[in-house]
Parts: sequence; C-alpha cells; structure tokens
Amino acid sequence: MSWREEILKEFAPGVSRLTLVADPDGLLAEERVAAELGERSFDVLRFEDPVAFRYAYESGYRCRWERGESPNLVVTLPGESADLKGLPYDVFQAGRKLAFTLSELFPSLSYPVVSELGGAELDLLYQAQAEHDPGRLLGDNQTKDFVLRYVFGIVPELTRRPADLLRILLQRHYGGRPMPGLLNERLIRHLRGIGGFKEWPLERIVPDREAFFAFLQERWPVFLDRLAKANGEQSEGPNASYHMEYHGPEDIPLDHEDVRAYVDTLFLEGFLKPVAHPAAHRLAEQWVAVGLKIDPQADDERRLSGLLNTAEDSVPDAEAEHRQWLGFARRWGELQALHSKVDSPELKTRFLTFRERVDSSFLSWVGSRYGGLHNLPSVSPAMLHHVPRALARDLESGNAERVALVVVDGLAFDQWVVLRNALGTQMPEVGFHEEATFAWIPAITPVSRQALFAGKPPVYFPASIGTSSKERSLWRQFWADSLGLTDAEVEYVNVQGNEDVGTVEETISHPSLRVAGIIVRMVDMIMHGMRLGTRGMHDQVRMWAEQQYLSRLLSSLLEQGFSVYLTSDHGNIEAKGCGRPSEGSVAEVRGERVRVYTDSLLRAETAKRFPGAVEWSASGLPEGYLPLLAPNRTAFIRAGERIVGHGGISIEELVVPFVQIRERT
Repeated sequence: MSWREEILKEFAPGVSRLTLVADPDGLLAEERVAAELGERSFDVLRFEDPVAFRYAYESGYRCRWERGESPNLVVTLPGESADLKGLPYDVFQAGRKLAFTLSELFPSLSYPVVSELGGAELDLLYQAQAEHDPGRLLGDNQTKDFVLRYVFGIVPELTRRPADLLRILLQRHYGGRPMPGLLNERLIRHLRGIGGFKEWPLERIVPDREAFFAFLQERWPVFLDRLAKANGEQSEGPNASYHMEYHGPEDIPLDHEDVRAYVDTLFLEGFLKPVAHPAAHRLAEQWVAVGLKIDPQADDERRLSGLLNTAEDSVPDAEAEHRQWLGFARRWGELQALHSKVDSPELKTRFLTFRERVDSSFLSWVGSRYGGLHNLPSVSPAMLHHVPRALARDLESGNAERVALVVVDGLAFDQWVVLRNALGTQMPEVGFHEEATFAWIPAITPVSRQALFAGKPPVYFPASIGTSSKERSLWRQFWADSLGLTDAEVEYVNVQGNEDVGTVEETISHPSLRVAGIIVRMVDMIMHGMRLGTRGMHDQVRMWAEQQYLSRLLSSLLEQGFSVYLTSDHGNIEAKGCGRPSEGSVAEVRGERVRVYTDSLLRAETAKRFPGAVEWSASGLPEGYLPLLAPNRTAFIRAGERIVGHGGISIEELVVPFVQIRERT
C-alpha cells in the first residue's frame, strides 16, 4: 500500500456528502491524491479566505444540496493551525471529520525533514521506509542521511572524485529535482568533511541550478583547450585568458562517461551556450561539436536534430505529474525557437510529425489532470494565481524587501527563448532562474491575467470575468489581505512597451513602494497584428528586444532593490481557420481560439458543427461561464486564413515562463 492509498481508503462515494479534513501538510492537495478524489466524484475546497470560502460553499454546494443534488465536497483546512474548529460553525457541525499528517505516515522519521519533500519524493521515502525500516525514531541528521541515500540516491561518503560530484549535480539540476535547503546543507557539510572539494564553490553550485550551469560554462573553453592540445593543437594554456566568476578547479572532467552525456544534452537544450574556438573545425568531428560555434545554419540544424532525438524520448503521458509537463515545456520552447530558424525540409517534416504527437498527449493530460491544479499549494506555483502568494512569501520571510512582477502579455515560452537570448547579451551581469507555470483555460486575458493579479481562481471574480478593468483593485486587495499593505505600498502599471522607460522608473522609485505589478503589452500587440506565423513572431519579438525597453526596465528594477520575476498571462500559436460560427451575438466572447456561452445547449449546438472542438468544463470558473475551444491548431475564422492567436489547449498557450531575474553574486 502506498501513502496515498492510506488516505484514499477513507473516501468512498455515498458515505457523506460533506467531509472536513485537517490537512496541515497539504496531503490532499498532492496532485495524484487530488486527481483520484476527482475520479471518485469528490470536489475539494480549501478553507483559506473565510469570505471567499463562504461564497464558493454557498453558491457551489449548499444551494445544490437544497435543490436535491448530491455533489460530494471535501473541505480541507491547510497550514500549521489546521484545527477544524476554525471552520464556520454550521460547516463544522454538518461534516464528517478526518485528519491526515506526515507524522502518522512516517512515524520513524524526523517531521521537519520529511515536511520539506514533495509528492514524488514521498513515494520513494514511503517505499524506503518499508524496505529499510529504521526501527526507531531517527533524529534530524539521521533522517537527512536516510533521505539523501534512498530518495535522491546520494551517498556522500562515496563521492570522492570530481566526476562523482559532477554526476550528482547533473542528475539533480538537469533532472529538475531540487533538494530542500536543509538537505543541501547536509550534503555540503559531508563534502567539506571528505576534504577533496575544498576549492569547489559548493555553497553556490549545490543549491543553485543556474550557478552550477554557469560554473560549467566557464570551464568549457578550458576543457576544449585541453582536448585540442591532446590532439596536437597549440594552446595558450588554461590560465591565459579565462575569466572565472566561480572559484574552484578550472579543468574538470567533462569527458568522463558519467558526465559527457549530460553535457551534450545541456548544449542541446540551451542550458549551456556554444563558444568559438580556434580549433573548432578540427574538433567538429568529435562529440564536443554541439558546444562549438562553427557555421550558424549547420549548428542550428545539428542542434535541432539532436534536440528532437532527446525530446522524442521524453514526452510525458496522460498520467504524468504536472511538473513533467512544465519541464517538457522548456524543451519544447527551445525546439520551437530552433524550428523557426531552420529551413531543412526533412527536419521540418520530422518536427511537425512530432508536434502532432505532443498535441495529442497534452490534450489527453489536460482532460484528465489539469482540472485539479488550481487547488495545489502555491509553494511552487502550478498556476498563475499561485504566483502572488509565492511573492508574498518572499516578503514575509525576509528573502526580499521589495518584489516586482513583470507580466509580458501574450509571451509564449518559445518567444521567451528569443527574449532571453537578447537579454543575456544586453545584461551579462544578470542570471535567469527559469521555471514554468500554467495559464488558465480559456487562455485569454480577462480570465488568466485577472486570476494572476487577483491571486484567486476566476470563480471568485464572476462580475469582472469579461474585462481586465478590475486588475488594479484586485492586485491591491490581494496584498492588503495577505500582508496588510496599503495602496501607497502597492503599484500597478500597464504600459505598451515602447515608451520612455523613465515613466515607469519614476512610478517605482517611491521609497514606500514594496510591490510592483507591471504589464508590458508589446508581445500581445505584435501577436494580434501578425500574419507571418510563428517565424514572424520570433522576428518581431527579437526586433523589439533589440530596442532594449525590457532590459532597461529590468535593470532599473534590480537597481532599485526589487526581487524581480517575469511571467506571462498566456502564450499563443499559429492557427488556421476552421470556419466562423454563425450564431450572431449569442456567444459572450467571440475569440479566434475560444468562444464563451452562458447556455450549454447553445454551446453544444455550435460544437456539433466543429468536430474536435472542446466543450470545456472544469472547477474554478464561474457558474454559467461555458467556453468552447477550437479544435487542434485551428481558429474560429474563415477557412484557409491563418493567424497567431490564443485561448485554446496547446502547450504553447497554456505553459508560460515564470522566471526570477537576479544579479549574479
């Protein structure tokens, strides 16, 4: 039995229409638990904001019970003070009461350590606990060692060579398996005690993925020089002209068999950048070619072919956890950006065939798993409305004195790749900690961007679901409710993106300001006027980036002491017309990739005329808000026309970048 089964055995349809759960560790919000509850016809409602809860409870459940309907509702009380008596009295009296904690599931392990782990890590830990029963309650350090060994596969005592350490860090950082800070500290302490890594900047490269990749990038030219010298080439020597921001050994074993395969993939996926080298043409026949600048067109084709090879083997399926799709989206963005630059008919055909497979798999996953994402904890934002809570924790914990959220309206992940390359040249002193998050369906501004600034699902702002005019007040209300900030401490700015950046600088320079939300509309404006497809989008975004409006804005925010994050409200795709519905003004929203109705019968009638169209229904949207999504990569426009649009279900529209932009220190 898994730890999930220990919980789910308590939920059988028909036992009680209302179940109350003290859930201090957020176990019912874990993705697979939430999905299974959904399959068993249980809705989950988190009790956080009493006013918002009362609205959702009364409108979504109690009124339905009074009408004789029988939806099953689970109310969870998360957080440290998960005492069910904190629920409204009428709810407390009416519901069946349960409680689940990590302490009960892992009685032999230290709770402070276990509580830092995610669902996938808990799976491995539960199995390890059964197979390697500690037999007694372990202390903090013993639990950390147990977790390092059996969850992350790290045995510090056996990590003695540089290649051993590189393999561990590559597995973790490339694999997207970050460890909690207390485990990083434990690992570093072990490594320092071993004595073989005294020169290594462990405090920087063990916890920080971007720092580790930058460390490797600096040492790549040194490695190439050594390889060229071994092949009989002349070299100036490793100490001649290298600028090392990260101290430590300059020559590391990047060609070791446990390291080399990762390095090759890091270049393919854009984590490492190819460099020019005097011996490039002679080294081009070896495996290091992927990390060399030789011929731009040939380099792009070689990289696209290699990236297709790795991506084709890593497409998540319909049962994957959402983190797998977020990780894949970054690879997909790199592929899209490369595909638009390459003219090889063979590679283009191969890419388009692969894209059909990705679209099919993603659509299946969205249908089975996406609907439960909005209830996940906001520790690592799964959806856009989780982002403000993550920023609030930065302020509350003291990790930041001021925070700024820059929303580049309409920016897809492949367009972020284009922007990032330009920003990297313009701002060499800055690093990008790249993550991703999901937009709302339908992926349109009044729904998705409004949820972002409200910090809540759209069900909580039904009156303004058709407009974005309430964003300023919703943004300020979130910060007033979360941290008690006043209007003078919170700013909202909406700019086109080609004005004098000094206007924004003046607004954000007020010393009392602690939070800034800044919308930059230029990419969305480019998109709505685009008739040259994805390639045209990349060209126009690149040209806009070269005007340096965004780099100046980001630099100004950093200079003024803001912790800076960049995201988008939705992405976009190139779509072809499938015909325009002829229902006149019946639809409330008449977009190119989505139409929204208030009557399910009218929506169903329209859907019949468009095979493959999706009648979207998921919790989190207001009652009576009924989207119809255009099928596949099509749009509700005249057949044969092509546009770049948004609002439907594709990985480009729904997975958007969530990037922390920070100075290298």
